[in-house]
Amino acid sequence: MQLHPPATWTMLPFAILVLAMAVLPMLAPAAWERRWFQGLVVACCAGPVSAYLLYAGQAEAVAHSAGEYVTFIATLAALFVAAGGVYVTADFEATPKTNVTFVLIGSVLASAIGTTGASMLLIRPLLRTNSERRHRAHLVPFFILTVANAGGLLTPLGDPPLLVGYISGVPFFWTLRLLPVWLLYVGTGALGLYLTDRRAHARETATDIARDRRETRPLEIRGWRNVGWLGAVILAVFLPPIVRETALVGIALASYFGTPRELHRENGFSLGPIVEVGVLFAGLFACLVPIEAGLAMLAPSLPFQKSWQLFWASGALSAVLDNAPTYAAFGALARGLSAGQHDLVAGIKPLALAAISAGTVVMGATTYIGNGPNLMVKAIAERSGYTLPSFFRYALFAFSASLLGHIVMTLALAWLER
Repeated sequence: MQLHPPATWTMLPFAILVLAMAVLPMLAPAAWERRWFQGLVVACCAGPVSAYLLYAGQAEAVAHSAGEYVTFIATLAALFVAAGGVYVTADFEATPKTNVTFVLIGSVLASAIGTTGASMLLIRPLLRTNSERRHRAHLVPFFILTVANAGGLLTPLGDPPLLVGYISGVPFFWTLRLLPVWLLYVGTGALGLYLTDRRAHARETATDIARDRRETRPLEIRGWRNVGWLGAVILAVFLPPIVRETALVGIALASYFGTPRELHRENGFSLGPIVEVGVLFAGLFACLVPIEAGLAMLAPSLPFQKSWQLFWASGALSAVLDNAPTYAAFGALARGLSAGQHDLVAGIKPLALAAISAGTVVMGATTYIGNGPNLMVKAIAERSGYTLPSFFRYALFAFSASLLGHIVMTLALAWLER
C-alpha cells in the first residue's frame, strides 16, 4: 500500500488524541467517564483526518487502517470477555514463596491470554491470600511490574503493542525471540519481590502468621467453559482475515451470553472498559495513517537512530501515554530508518523492532497510566483494603525496580548494533 506524504497538520490529531487519553482522565474525570464525551473527542481528532485522506484519494489507506482496527478490537474483546467469565479464588499461606509463585504463573499466563486477562484472574486470589498480613504494600506494585506488563512480552496476545505489531505484519511467533528480555524483567521482578517480601514477612506478628495459616482455603476455579473460549481465541488468530474476525466476535458473544451473571458480578465484570478501548482506538487507528507516512519521511532527521535510543524513547512515552499507539508511532519511525535494508521484519530491522517491543511493554509499567491493566489492578486492590503508593511514589518505585533491566537492555542493544 503506497502512502503519500501527508499535509503537516494531519499529524497533529494523533498526538492530541493520545495526550487527551493521558490528561483528561485526571483533569476532567467526570466528563471523561461519559462515552459521548470520549466519542466527541475522537470525532474532533479523527474526523478531519479521515475527511482529508478521502478527499486526497487515500481511501485505500483509510480502508486498510479500518481493517486493522477491526482485527485489533475483535481480538482484545474476545480475550477480555472470555477472561471475565473465569472466577478464581483461593487463600494460600502468604509466604514469600507463595507470592513469587503467583507472579511467575501470572507472567506465563500473560503471554497466552493477555496482561489484562492474567491480571484479572490472579489479582483477587493474591489479595485474598495476603489479607491476613499487615506488611503487604509492596505486593501489588511488583504484580503490576511483572504480570500486568513484562509478562506479556512473548506473544502478540500478551500486550496490545505487540498485537498492533502482529496486525501490521510481524509474524506471530517472532516475539518468542524476546524470551531473554522476558526472563530478564520477570526474573528481576520476581527476585525483587522475594527479597522484599522475605523482609516484610519477618516483621509479621506470630498472631497474624497463625491466623494466616488457619484461614487458608483451596484453589477454586469457576467458569471452566470460558477457559475453553480463551483457548479458542488463541487458535482463531491464525485463521484467514474475515473468518478470523468473525470467529473472534462469535467467541466473545458466546462467552458473554453463556456465562452466568453471578460469575460476572463476582468478578466485577462489565463491558465498560472494552467499549472505551473500542471508541478511543477507532480514533487512534484513523489518525495513524498520516503518522505512518510522516514519521517514515522524517526518520533520518530525528535523534533516534540507534536501537537503544528507540528503546528509551518508546519506553519513556509508553510510561505516560498509552503504549499501543506509542508502539505504532515508533514502528512507523523504525520503518523509515530501515528503508532499503535487507532481512527486515514487517519493514523494520529486527533489533529495532525488539527495542520498540521491549520498550513499550516493560516501560508501560512505570506509571499507573502506562498500561490499561495497571489501573484495573490498582482499583481492585484499593477496593480490597490495600493501600497503594501515590502516583509519583509508584513511578519512582517502578523505575528503580526496573532500572537494572533497563541498563542491561541498553548495553545489550548497543553491543549488538556495534
